[in-house]
Amino acid sequence: MGILEKIAEIEKEISRTQKNKATEYHLGLLKAKLAKYRAQLLEPSKSAGAKGEGFDVMKSGDARVALIGFPSVGKSTFLSLMTSTASEAASYEFTTLTCIPGVIEYKGANIQLLDLPGIIEGAAQGKGRGRQVIAVARTADVVIMMLDATKGDVQRVLLEKELESVGIRLNRTKPNIYFKPKKGGGLSYNSTVPLTHCSEKLVQLILHEYKIFNAEVLFREDSTPDEFIDVIVGNRVYMPCLYVYNKVDQISIEEVDRLARRPHSVVIRFVNKSSFGQKLSSYSLYLCKGEVRSHLPSFISRPDFNDAIIMRRGATVEHVCHRIHRTLASQFKYALVWGTSTKYSPQRVGLTHIMEHEDVIQIVKK
Repeated sequence: MGILEKIAEIEKEISRTQKNKATEYHLGLLKAKLAKYRAQLLEPSKSAGAKGEGFDVMKSGDARVALIGFPSVGKSTFLSLMTSTASEAASYEFTTLTCIPGVIEYKGANIQLLDLPGIIEGAAQGKGRGRQVIAVARTADVVIMMLDATKGDVQRVLLEKELESVGIRLNRTKPNIYFKPKKGGGLSYNSTVPLTHCSEKLVQLILHEYKIFNAEVLFREDSTPDEFIDVIVGNRVYMPCLYVYNKVDQISIEEVDRLARRPHSVVIRFVNKSSFGQKLSSYSLYLCKGEVRSHLPSFISRPDFNDAIIMRRGATVEHVCHRIHRTLASQFKYALVWGTSTKYSPQRVGLTHIMEHEDVIQIVKK
């Protein structure tokens, strides 16, 4: 029996097994086996085949955003309107066959936008070049899921299922579970909160499925068996996702209002590039980096807040030094910072000072 057949059998058994206290251990083992087989399915084939075109796109800019969705939902039109890149758009499906990059410029930040080919159900198993598309999506900072508003929630559910099966977790954070394999000593199990989904026996059974018999496990939150399996596997990607519903002019105003009120959702109709572009750019930058912008002061005039250094949330003065020049941190003496990260302005700080949004920094060398 091949891997695909094994995955299908386990999924069928999970779907027909009732969820209760008596079956929780059985379901936990099934989910562990399912995660193992899916990981094997995603491993690159040993036989060298012809490489596909257009998927090897160098990562550039301050953030990378991946456009995913089913064929003919408006991804190419979106890229053409938001960037200066022309992507072929037509009324038939599978217009885009390669990965086409574009750049959105917003408040000094360059956001790389990737128009990926439309994926179909079964993409995680390799249908329709799905593996290549999903592999690129895993390298992104944000996923924009383009959806056809006229087709209800079926597209969203199918796409989330495909991404979930390959280890992409949308709008979720990494489980707060400490896990460390050991060479001996058996299982050291503990928790700082009451657990309602996992128990020591279930954790031990899941670890045995992965041939792990000695480990330290500490639950710092009430996590599920699926989340514990994610921690064991260790290759899960947690990223924010913005759901963009296109073609809203073809549905009722009540349905538009319902979609617009959903979390992380935007409703659009492509006519021309408008203020929606700025809204989406700002949203994407906020999700990607936390929009921490550091500015270098000018002694002649006020700092130019449109020309900033874009950093990730939690960036320190040392990160700013490395961003300016690789040798600047070794020559660093102190820095003066103006902004919300300081108690008073300017404040003299060291390399470990954490920068905040719109801070202005002056670096003094030895």
